[in-house]
Amino acid sequence: MTGNEDLLVDIDKNMIAKIEMGTGQLVEVTGKGNLVVETKIGKRYIKKVMLVPGLKENLLNVGQMMEHGYYLGFGDHKVEIYDDSSYSNMVAKVQMRGNRRFPMKLHSRIHTAYKISVCHSTTMWHRRLGHLNMSSLKLLQAQEMVVGLLEINAVKEVCEGCVLGKQCRETFPRAATTRASTPLELIHSDICGPMQIVTKASNRYFLTFIDDCTRMCWIYFLRYKSEAFNVFKRFKATVELQSGYMLRKLRSDKGGEYKSIEFNKFCEEMGMERQLTVAYSPQQNGVAERKNRTIVEMAKCMMFEKKMPLEFWAEAVNTAVYILNRCPTKALEKKTTFEAYSGRKPGIKHLRVFGSLCSVLCTCPKPTEAETGLGKQKMLVGIGMHNAVFQFHSLKWSLKRRKRSMTQL
Repeated sequence: MTGNEDLLVDIDKNMIAKIEMGTGQLVEVTGKGNLVVETKIGKRYIKKVMLVPGLKENLLNVGQMMEHGYYLGFGDHKVEIYDDSSYSNMVAKVQMRGNRRFPMKLHSRIHTAYKISVCHSTTMWHRRLGHLNMSSLKLLQAQEMVVGLLEINAVKEVCEGCVLGKQCRETFPRAATTRASTPLELIHSDICGPMQIVTKASNRYFLTFIDDCTRMCWIYFLRYKSEAFNVFKRFKATVELQSGYMLRKLRSDKGGEYKSIEFNKFCEEMGMERQLTVAYSPQQNGVAERKNRTIVEMAKCMMFEKKMPLEFWAEAVNTAVYILNRCPTKALEKKTTFEAYSGRKPGIKHLRVFGSLCSVLCTCPKPTEAETGLGKQKMLVGIGMHNAVFQFHSLKWSLKRRKRSMTQL
């Protein structure tokens, strides 16, 4: 706890409480925030530091430090603080002084520009995560489902992108269903389109596959619906090889792309069960229908906010799927879909706001005329399968490139 408000960032002043000091005195807590500390191994965060006006000394609680992933070793009249279980990255070493106290000097890395940026972190993460709803955003942070997300505070202002992108009719009541217990046991699929605007790759449709057990989603773009069968074969081979599980059931509507002779024959040969919905009853394929709606809503929010041309709908949709796989869902408890499917917590520090202007470092040994001067004006239009790769569009030359090094303007 601290009495100096200037040391904290991302302060939540909705927290009001009283705590009892060692002398028995009750003091008032007027908020909590995060302390950014400069250590020997770089910048570190001490989260949920209580703000107690009038407190003359800053106090660190050993139990709270341990809860936030720090490891403390006591001995030889000193304490050593590490941020890893192998005790190799020492954050600080403090010698015991009189009265058996451990006074520690903290070098706070706070200046005006940084504090202003962090104060708006909730709004920024709302935008970076494709205008994710606030309840899911808070759940991501509270349950520590991802790596790199700081504390989320309440935001009162209305988001224009959400207002424009999430208008819809009332939903149907949910019917009771039996969930799959293992990955790839049941896959939901649906095609969305045709879109009015054709992409630069001449695509008009997108095809989604959703795992019923983990809610992991995969997306493919199509020029024609007839391409669905070949895409499905490629999808099946890829996910089975990567996961080690076998695809057992496929649920879809009765669209012609799912009922072709070759599609039915392939499923029979593979021993797969087909589950086709009744005509004019899209609710029976509700998982895929709802997922497509969520994807489109998120894509529209991101595009409307940046006033992007509609020709980038495929990039926006692809980014939405990437983000949603790293967000919580009511179908899972305390996990993102990515963690439920892969067993690993996803990192989100690399995420940036879709459609932002960026300056990109060109590392080509022989850059073309377009690539030489493009660093000044590029637009972020996607994230690659690997975290360090971004996809950009040149505003001047109408080129699309994939790069690792970039700075958001």
